[in-house]
Amino acid sequence: MATGSTTTASRRRATRSRIRTISRLFCFGLGYTAGRLADAVASEGWTVAGTGRTARAEADRTVHRFERGAPLDDPASSLAGATHLLASIPPDAEGDTALGVHGRDIAAAASTLGWIGYLSTSGVYGDHGGAWVDEDTPPAPTGDRSRRRLDAERAWTDFGRAHGIAVHIFRLPGIYGPGRSQLDAVRSGRAHRIDKPGQVFSRIHVDDIVATLRASIERPRAGAIYNVADDLPAPSHEVTAFACDLLGVEPPPLIPFAQAELSPMARSFYADNRRVRNERIKTELGVTLRHPDYRAGLRAILAAETAG
Repeated sequence: MATGSTTTASRRRATRSRIRTISRLFCFGLGYTAGRLADAVASEGWTVAGTGRTARAEADRTVHRFERGAPLDDPASSLAGATHLLASIPPDAEGDTALGVHGRDIAAAASTLGWIGYLSTSGVYGDHGGAWVDEDTPPAPTGDRSRRRLDAERAWTDFGRAHGIAVHIFRLPGIYGPGRSQLDAVRSGRAHRIDKPGQVFSRIHVDDIVATLRASIERPRAGAIYNVADDLPAPSHEVTAFACDLLGVEPPPLIPFAQAELSPMARSFYADNRRVRNERIKTELGVTLRHPDYRAGLRAILAAETAG
């Protein structure tokens, strides 16, 4: 009689065979980052589907309406044949929405699923006074949003272990890219410069997230956790000043943190201070960042806009 480990190994071999013939990505939450991954794989012939707040059909993907109060109409059909699944919907007070509503349906697709990725946050590390953190740093979230993310990480990891699916956790800092950068904030008049001595933020260009996800798909490792950040944590006011310089405009005045008129949400981002180390994506996945710091990233965004 076959053991559980033998059965799991056989399932994985069958999955790899299917993936070589056809690849299908399903994204719970086809937002900014997941959409960029979908663009990349669809251009290579993958079948792509996912969820949004409204249903729509696009040229290269199908988007199904989904939220906690509105489950997928036909989850078995929506998930049928999925070889890769990306989850990016933020958890709510009840936990991870995709697992909570459709965990059984995802488990039913385990025979074809060879890779699951969960987009989390580097906020799970909490406050380290500006010191470096890596994937071996014990999580110590300070806010409700980050605590929910950590709970969701653990739920997905346990789910993968229970069903023999390779689940990967990607801890992301601030995400920027075309249409969502300090260049856009400066142009719109929304940019500000807050001075909190010693405060730094890590960040990552969306295309480097996509490259990391692609590298993980090529090298799956069940239970893996990856920090996806660039090489240069920096104060946000320096990033704004650089964006202003690229656009040839005067930067907004530097305002002391104590005097800044910030929303509770905006102020909460200054509660934690850490530098996110990214060595694992380089050594384990072979990732070379296209935008190793915000200067390279903003220059590339502006150059693409100018070219096109």
